[in-house]
Amino acid sequence: MRSVLFVVIGLVALAVLGPLLAPYDPTAIDIPNRLSAPSARFPLGTDALGRDILSRLLYGARWSLGLAFLISVLSLLIGTSIGLIAALGGKSADWLLMRATDTFLAFPELVAAVVIAGLMGAGTWSLIFALSVTGWMRYARVARGIGLSVQNQGYVVQARLAGMPGWSIARWHFLPSLIPSLTVVWTGMFARAILGISALGFLGFGVQPPNPEWGAMLLDARVHMRSTPLQMIWPGMAVVTCVLTINLAGDALRDALAKQSSHE
Repeated sequence: MRSVLFVVIGLVALAVLGPLLAPYDPTAIDIPNRLSAPSARFPLGTDALGRDILSRLLYGARWSLGLAFLISVLSLLIGTSIGLIAALGGKSADWLLMRATDTFLAFPELVAAVVIAGLMGAGTWSLIFALSVTGWMRYARVARGIGLSVQNQGYVVQARLAGMPGWSIARWHFLPSLIPSLTVVWTGMFARAILGISALGFLGFGVQPPNPEWGAMLLDARVHMRSTPLQMIWPGMAVVTCVLTINLAGDALRDALAKQSSHE
């Protein structure tokens, strides 16, 4: 649990404090120093427009991590709501919502997000919408499964007999049971959101220039991949490091919860 907390705090600190640590303006063009190798002045070198790569990476953390957090939270809210409605709304609502969930799961998330973003047009809002509406299905299935198992528990039956409203039952009896499992799912989806943002940014559908998002940095650097490969290596390493760290933290959280459940 502590490792997960440290990871979350570290990523939040990177997104919030990164711009404060950047040595230069990430959008400042300096043509005389374009494609500079790493040096004391530019620790990670510069891109084709002479912009400092370190500064762009630090500023880009706010876009990549901040948007990934927002998208994963929106997906969590959408999926949990749909899952609870399916579990509590009766057989007809359950069948309809789960068939809709299965339909969404039938399409690869990234392909569906690219299609949606392409239809809406490139930009930050279309990116958020595309990745949010293609990332809620796992939350819905988990919430439905737990909801179905909880609704027949004695304390839930007693609450219904006592006349407690459905929304109150969901709040006080269902959500506490959902939080541990959904937290584990959320860590994985947070990492997937970072990959999705970077992929759409690399395809030109995400955050638009001159904003220094990591996927957009990969897109800008691809032209000079052979002559100056470090331009692509740095943002690629940033994406891989964040995704790997979040996934490892999610695995640690899952193991901790499983160990706690076995003791109980």
